[in-house]
Amino acid sequence: MGHEATPRFTLDLPALLAHPNNGGLVYVVGPESDGWREVTVDEMNEPGSGLLILTASVPEATWQQDALVRRVRDLGFTALAIRRAEDAGSGTRKLATRLGLTLLSVSRPFDLARASWQLQQARDALTIDYVRKVAQAFEYPAADLTDLLRHLCAAIGHGLALIDTAGPVQQAGGELTSELHKHIQFSPWISTARFEQQAAASVRVDSSTRPGLRLVAFGEGIGDAQLRALTTVVEIMMPAVAARILIDELASVNDASASADLLRNFMDLRGARDPDVQRRMTDKGWRTGGFHLGFQFTPRGRVDPVGLLRAVSYELSEISAESHAALNGQSVLAWLSFSEPPTPSDVEHYANSLHDTHQRLRSTRDVALGIGSLQSGEVGLSRTLSEATDAAKIAVSRSATGYLVRVDTLGLDQLLLAWTGNDTFLPAAESMLAPIITQAPELLATLAAYLDNESGVQATAAALGVHRNTVMQRVQRAQELIGADLGSPETRLALQLACRAVITPGGDTAGQQPQ
Repeated sequence: MGHEATPRFTLDLPALLAHPNNGGLVYVVGPESDGWREVTVDEMNEPGSGLLILTASVPEATWQQDALVRRVRDLGFTALAIRRAEDAGSGTRKLATRLGLTLLSVSRPFDLARASWQLQQARDALTIDYVRKVAQAFEYPAADLTDLLRHLCAAIGHGLALIDTAGPVQQAGGELTSELHKHIQFSPWISTARFEQQAAASVRVDSSTRPGLRLVAFGEGIGDAQLRALTTVVEIMMPAVAARILIDELASVNDASASADLLRNFMDLRGARDPDVQRRMTDKGWRTGGFHLGFQFTPRGRVDPVGLLRAVSYELSEISAESHAALNGQSVLAWLSFSEPPTPSDVEHYANSLHDTHQRLRSTRDVALGIGSLQSGEVGLSRTLSEATDAAKIAVSRSATGYLVRVDTLGLDQLLLAWTGNDTFLPAAESMLAPIITQAPELLATLAAYLDNESGVQATAAALGVHRNTVMQRVQRAQELIGADLGSPETRLALQLACRAVITPGGDTAGQQPQ
């Protein structure tokens, strides 16, 4: 490198450590904040005042290590980069610290020298080096936006992120801190930001489908020369990123449309099997066996459906269960699947997770959430999805419940009342009365007569031709089986409607053989 009488820029350790091609530089011991105006390579016989880079390795004998440190410091250098400096003994390290010498380990000394030259005097060369690596990264086809960001991140050796005003949307090679995000300006085309040891260079992404995004290169210890170079680099990256966003957006819309059609075909079957639909669902990775919990997010205003689907899918990736989601009109209909029956506490856990997801989504989108009941098998999947759809319709106007309705806990009676106007009422009624239908079907007629006679025991006994004590015992048993409070007028009405739907005009239970 040689000497320069009047160096133009100060070189500091954080900038060198942040350089993507610093020769494998590692800090060992000594002052960390001093800047160096001079870099010397293998010229130990000449005095200097900055960083000395030796191509040799640190001596094995401790006395030689001590002698080397003293001589370097006597020559006026304040930093020494040498191979295997981490092998220096504790005594040598203490000596370097006491003498004020920064000891650095470097695997490739000439790469370090080149990086120092770029940072200290040749900023254009640094920019060109970054650009060359980005151009090489473009040669590798990316599977999607995430893959592209990973390629570009690996090329420049710094973190990359797509951000909006709320925070990172996608990132690779690290996490952009909220503090640094707050310092990024969104109005200029190009902007730089610093917060403590962190720095970022960003450019506005020219995208018609995803407005308000910025592409950010960020990291710790980035010097001014690197930051200026990175402003050029992100501007060169941006068109490729914007194009990838558009490609992925089109693919996402096409996939969302195909998924919505498939889910609609499945729902139209109402539990019946269709080999073609089953094959398509299997190809899609939608497992119909096992146990399922359906739910739907329905907009309460104008919301981009594909954007809502993307947000819901991202949130579901944080839930530790198999999940699937598809568009259902303007809504997002989704479900969790389990190979083994979840316990009641497990169901509560996942319902609470969905509630948390709803709260996070509501911070940016006005949506309601309807949650179905846990069901099993292909028929059960269709049922819980139908329940979730109807629950979401009611949740849209339920401010008292936070625009959330869950079938098997809150709002069951109101939900059944709302179902009377559509063709999912019978499955819902069967679900509610399932404990009676499966365990004591003889109680169903008594319960129906009791409710039809305005909960009058004597009138019911007369209608059935049994003793009033028999009526009371049967009603008590039915109440215990379904876990309903017959003291509630709304619940009595809901059960009355359910009984009427389940019991056919001939006196049989719908879907069942006569008992």
